[in-house]
This record gives sequence, structure tokens and C-alpha cells, in this order.
Amino acid sequence: MGEDSSSGPRHIAIIMDGNGRWAHQRGGPRAHGHQAGFRNTRDIVEACGKLQIESLTLFAFSSENWKRPEKEVGFLLDLFLRALQSEVAKLHENNVVITFIGERSAFSSKLQLQMQKAEEKTENNSGLKLAIAVNYGGRWDIVNATKKIAEAVQQGTITLDEIDQALFNDYVSLAHNSEPDLFIRTGGEKRISNYLLWHLAYTELYFTDVLWPDFSEDELKKALEFYAGRQRRFGRTGEQVVNHNA
Repeated sequence: MGEDSSSGPRHIAIIMDGNGRWAHQRGGPRAHGHQAGFRNTRDIVEACGKLQIESLTLFAFSSENWKRPEKEVGFLLDLFLRALQSEVAKLHENNVVITFIGERSAFSSKLQLQMQKAEEKTENNSGLKLAIAVNYGGRWDIVNATKKIAEAVQQGTITLDEIDQALFNDYVSLAHNSEPDLFIRTGGEKRISNYLLWHLAYTELYFTDVLWPDFSEDELKKALEFYAGRQRRFGRTGEQVVNHNA
């Protein structure tokens, strides 16, 4: 767990919000906003690679998004599939490691296969770790980890006394990644919306009114400037942190 914000965040987690409102402001359908949002996602992934961010986790489709109109859900899933088919080769060329977190069983077998192929194609890369949260919810993640631990106890591979925060962390999504240092939400809402609930315990939270399709590299740098101004205490006093970093 990093303690010094001066060197910049190792891991950024983003809720990409505001595509629909962006389209509405321009008199277009929500689908146009999602397309613009996808194009911007490509730019931000590239910017994070250029800025030498180690890990980027994007909330692409939450477990609550199924409640949206059926037509919009269908468009989002189709856009996701087409993005996988068109973008993975370029990401692989740029040494990006792709993983997906969330409950995949709700998706079509075709989409699940494309996700698996993307992971397998890029698993040996050593660049930016790009995690994409799809059909993901923080509460689901915690419950899913609990079920796995309970099963391990039943099988006798771990005991109740061995269960602690470190062990629990091994069973949640992103188990082999650092915790997010910086959380960004675009679009003006100021909540974390069931995103990475276990992981965000000590993450710096940055909210901006900028809608996702307009969240440029310059806007990302504003978030990084905010992070650089934070003192990460992890329960200690400011004086303790200063003395520790001296």
C-alpha cells in the first residue's frame, strides 16, 4: 500500500459517467454519447500508458445497468463486443495487459469468448494493467469472495482462524493488483455507486462535473494534480506521515 502521493498514483479507478447527458446536450440519441465515450476511453487508456500509470480500472457496465432500457443495454453490449474485436490487437501491440472483473455468466457465449481471448492474448505483457469491470458490483464482489472462502473452509484448505483482511483480499477481484490510489468519477455525481467497495477504503476520491466524452488528457492531469496535493495518512497523523517520509 503506497503512502506518498508525491510520486503520483500507481493505480487509477474511473467511473466513466455522463455519456447520455453529453448526447442529450447535443440533441442526439444516447447511443451517440456512448460512441463518443468509447472513443474517449481509447484516448484515456493511451494517456495513462504515456503517463506511466501502472494500473487502470474502468467501470464499463455495472450489475445495475441491466435496469436500463433493453434497447440501450443491447447497444452497449454490442458496442462492447465490437470494441473488443477492434481494439485488442492495438492494446496488445502497446504491451497492455487486459483483464475483466465481474460476473460474466450473464453475457452471451460469444462475448464471454472474446473476453477470454483478450485476456489470453495479453496475459504475458508487462505494460499498463487495464481492468474492465463488466456486470460488476462491489457488493457482489464481497459476497462472491465470502462464498469462495466458505467453500475453502468446508474443504479444509483454510481454517476460520486463518481468515483475516489479507486472506479476504486474495479472494476479491483485482486480488493481484495494488489498491486504487485515485478514484475518478466524471459527470457530476458524487458517489461511488457500488464500485470496488472493498478496494476504495483509503483511495483519494476525485469528482468532476466534466462529462466522460469531454474528459481529456488535460482533465486527467487536473485529477493527478489534485492527488499530488493530498497527504495519504492511512489512519496516522500528518506529523507521523511527514516523519516517516523524511
